[in-house]
Amino acid sequence: MGLKQLSVFLENSPGRLHEVTAALGEAGINLRALSLADTAGFGVLRLLVSDLARARKIAMERHWPARVDDVVAVRIPDVPGSLARLLEPLRGKRIDIEYMYAFTGFASGEAVMIFRFRNHLEAKRVLGESGVRLLGAKEFGLLEGDDG
Repeated sequence: MGLKQLSVFLENSPGRLHEVTAALGEAGINLRALSLADTAGFGVLRLLVSDLARARKIAMERHWPARVDDVVAVRIPDVPGSLARLLEPLRGKRIDIEYMYAFTGFASGEAVMIFRFRNHLEAKRVLGESGVRLLGAKEFGLLEGDDG
């Protein structure tokens, strides 16, 4: 199964981020990765969560506009030029990246890049053929599957 990300659309107002993170925390849902992007009038909180089905249920109960998307995560060396090397085969196949976010600071000297591609399956194929190891739910400590 692929990696699934929950995106929650938040009104740009004080306390909205706290509301979401508190509700998920109270439900015992761990945030494994996140990105918050600002747009005109609202923000998009993108999350990899330990229990997607429960997080979706909370979003529906609280009437938060939210959706689930397929994303691709890879681990790369945390050294100059690593991202460019990863992107080269995608560029060669003209695969568009809708957005990406990353986190670093591992003792292993690696970074994790999380991508949303316009053509998800083709991107996974090209990366796999390039020898890139895709990370799955297990590496993030996520429950397998999505009940919703």
